[in-house]
Amino acid sequence: MMTATEHSATAAGSGVSATQAFRASRQHQTEDAASPERVSAVVKAVLDGVHEAIRTQQVTYPEFVAAKQWLIDVGEGGEWPLLLDVFVEHEVEAVAAARQQGTKGTILGPYYLPGAPELPAVSTLPMRADEQGTPFVLAGQVRDTEGKPVPGAELDIWHADHEGYYSGFAGHIPDGNLRGVVVAGEDGRFEIGTIQPAPYQIPTDGPTGKLIEAAGWHPWRPAHLHLIVRAPGFRPITTQLYFAGDEWLDSDVAEATKPELVLEPRSQADGRRRSEYDFVLEPA
Repeated sequence: MMTATEHSATAAGSGVSATQAFRASRQHQTEDAASPERVSAVVKAVLDGVHEAIRTQQVTYPEFVAAKQWLIDVGEGGEWPLLLDVFVEHEVEAVAAARQQGTKGTILGPYYLPGAPELPAVSTLPMRADEQGTPFVLAGQVRDTEGKPVPGAELDIWHADHEGYYSGFAGHIPDGNLRGVVVAGEDGRFEIGTIQPAPYQIPTDGPTGKLIEAAGWHPWRPAHLHLIVRAPGFRPITTQLYFAGDEWLDSDVAEATKPELVLEPRSQADGRRRSEYDFVLEPA
């Protein structure tokens, strides 16, 4: 199990990075604003839920004041991306998934950064010369819902290192480490060399961590690979791939794991572990 080190990313630092990345990604989105009727319906439902919880749990004024202070701390600490991604996004994704075909998706999480370098279909992710961890290969094919290859599909992939830290969110890791956009071949196939990531704790030194501690929950996420798989004319898939046998697979703090997304790597003669996983994209 990973323990805290002198490299530990702080909640505040991660919050700032996640907020900047979120704002950068929003610049490229063109989704229509919700109608006043839709805003009214959703916000009213959220408030009704809060009011019901207050009545059911008989929330006291001291508890209300503590919650108010905690929400202020979340905002001042820049932890809204972390809080929403860990505790809320999986339900939004589940609603979207009910209307979708193709490979199962899951949450984006707070550690995505746009602009990773483009790599060929058979490639190794950028990494330090002395990168620690078990060498790992993810190979497979991108197909459409009719089983036809999707030539030139992009696999935007990123993940933590062997200690559970992400480049861009921990100062001791070079920018762009273990991040890349792999372009599948004409047959939709790809083979990505990297290392197997470690499980990690979400930052616990801020208000989100204090909530987890106060509730008696654990802050761990199982080891995983993040991917956004996309191609012109198809709905992009945002997903994560997990590893069988992980200690936290059945109790992910973000509740984002799905059985269809669990890999079972096999050891190879060259010392690397390897998994095959195919992605299916549905027409946009």
